[in-house]
Amino acid sequence: MSAVLEITGLKVDIPVSAGDLHAVRGIDLSVGKGETLCIVGESGCGKSLTSLSIMGLLPSRARVSADMMNFTGRPLLSMSETELSDIRGDRMAMIFQEPMTSLNPSYSIGNQLMEPLIRHRNASKDEARKRAIYLLEKVGITAAESRLNQFPHQLSGGLRQRVMIAMALMCDPELIIADEPTTALDVTIQAQILHLLAELRREFNSALILITHDLGVVARVADKVAVMYAGRIVETGRVEEVFNNPLHPYTQGLINCIPIPGKTARGSRLGSIPGIVPTLIGETQGCSFRNRCAYAGPACEIDDPVVELAPGRSYRCVLPEDQLKRQGDETIGKTGSLEAASA
Repeated sequence: MSAVLEITGLKVDIPVSAGDLHAVRGIDLSVGKGETLCIVGESGCGKSLTSLSIMGLLPSRARVSADMMNFTGRPLLSMSETELSDIRGDRMAMIFQEPMTSLNPSYSIGNQLMEPLIRHRNASKDEARKRAIYLLEKVGITAAESRLNQFPHQLSGGLRQRVMIAMALMCDPELIIADEPTTALDVTIQAQILHLLAELRREFNSALILITHDLGVVARVADKVAVMYAGRIVETGRVEEVFNNPLHPYTQGLINCIPIPGKTARGSRLGSIPGIVPTLIGETQGCSFRNRCAYAGPACEIDDPVVELAPGRSYRCVLPEDQLKRQGDETIGKTGSLEAASA
C-alpha cells in the first residue's frame, strides 16, 4: 500500500520563558490510502501539535523540523504558504475537536460548506450547493437543504460535528485528520460519529488519522495504532498486535486500566499508572517514562532505543522483547485485551 503521508523524525519546539519546550521529539508515522491510523496518548503528549504541524497550522514561533514529511510524495516543510493553502481543505482536511469554535458563527452553514469547493475546484455556487446537500445527507443530517441557511448556534453539538465532517469531505481529500472529534459529545452521539467516520473512510477511500485518548475508540476503528508519551511514539503496530501483545510498559499500563467484561470483579480496583509526566522544557535524556516504570534501571537514564520487530511494528525501550512480553502477560493477562477495549 502506497503511503499518503510519510513522516520521519518530526520535531516541534516551542520557546517559553523557562527555555525550549520540546513538545514533539522525533516521531515517525505513515498512513496509506483507505487506512486508519490512531494516535493515542494522554493529554499533553503532543498528539494535537503533531496534527497541526502536518496541516501547517502551528503559530510562527513554533519551530518545526523533520527528516521527511511527505504528502503523496511532496515535501510539506518546503512548501510555501500559498502551496500549503492550495492543498489544505482540498487534498487534506482536518476535523477539529470543538465544532462550535471551528465553525464561524457569522456565516451560514451553507456558506461555510460551499467555500472549499468554490475556492479549490472553481465550482459554481449551484454545483457547490448540490455537493453540500449531498454530503449533509451522507453524514445523516435530515432536511439537508434547509440546514444550509442555518447558523452554527442553531444546531446541536452532534449536528455541528457532522457539518464539520461534511466540510472535510467537500473536495474528496486524500487525507483526513480528526483531532478528538467526539470529545465534546455525549456517549450516544460519540458512537454515531465514530461509526460515520469509519463508513465514510471506506466509501471515499481516504487515509484517516484519528487522534484520541480513548482506547475503546482505537480498538473499534483503527487499522494501525501509535502510542504517544511525552512527545515521543513509544509503540506502533497493527491494532491487534498492540492490544493483544503490548510491549512498552506505558502501553501495558494503559491497557491494564480497561475493565474486562466477565473477568473484572464489580467493585475491584482498576489498574493505574503512578507518578506524573516529566517536564519537556530544557535538555531531556533517556526514557521519559522511567520515573513511572516499575522496570526502570540505570540504562533507562541514558537511552530509550527504538526496537523494530517488523515493518510497522516497533517499541522504544532498553528491555528485550521476551522480557517485555512476560511483563505484559503478568500485568494484563494473556487474552482479551482487544475484546475488552472494543466492548
